[in-house]
Amino acid sequence: MIGPVPAGLVVNDEDMPASSLLPQFMVNEVAPLTTGTFVYMLKKIAIVALCATYLSACTTTDPYTGEQKVSNTAGGAAIGAGLGALAGGLTGGRHAGRNALIGAGIGALAGGGIGAYMDNQEAELRAQLQGTGVSVTRVGDRIILNMPSNITFATDQDQVIPPFYRTLDSVAIVLNKFNRTLIDVNGHTDSTGSLQHNQALSERRAASVANYLGSRGVDQRRMSTMGFGPSQPIASNASSDGRAQNRRVEVAIAPLTQG
Repeated sequence: MIGPVPAGLVVNDEDMPASSLLPQFMVNEVAPLTTGTFVYMLKKIAIVALCATYLSACTTTDPYTGEQKVSNTAGGAAIGAGLGALAGGLTGGRHAGRNALIGAGIGALAGGGIGAYMDNQEAELRAQLQGTGVSVTRVGDRIILNMPSNITFATDQDQVIPPFYRTLDSVAIVLNKFNRTLIDVNGHTDSTGSLQHNQALSERRAASVANYLGSRGVDQRRMSTMGFGPSQPIASNASSDGRAQNRRVEVAIAPLTQG
């Protein structure tokens, strides 16, 4: 948490410029922000810093790949010990069905159980998706599946191509087994063409993947879809390779929690 406010410093006046809280060399970067927004940003920075502190001692080596990763069993315990209330709003915030799922008897995860649950789900996803072209990335307690459009859709189309059905079937098997999670399905495009066209295409592609998963038994209440068009590139749109990387659907899986 952020430390005590120095005597005489007012932080609850929304009209007070945030620049008054900063050294002069940073004023130009935050001058448009009100103090309320600035304090909110500080809290988010504090969350990241605290999580990094707790998780820094929890690094392990994957025996199959030799890559290092965070053991989220220990990380989840750290969050459960005091960070959960702060970090709860960072994932799964788009899901109106959260309370309905919990009310239907799907138990929410808490504390150290979060990390262990997501560790096991990650391992099964990696095993199921090996060699499919879908990458599996762990970010804290979230798992992100990156599905490039060249293996998912025909050019400028929004219907999943039949050769990709088997891969999505494998994803659905794991999602159904680990049903105490929320799922964001996000569509992305490159910058070729009009912004309006790309935005609509990204939305339709996200919906197409979510609908297919739903047809394989994944509870629609767990899923939320959104299209981002070309606004979140992961590579340069100046090259054909970069544009190919940017055309993708990402499935972000977050633990179902009470918060």
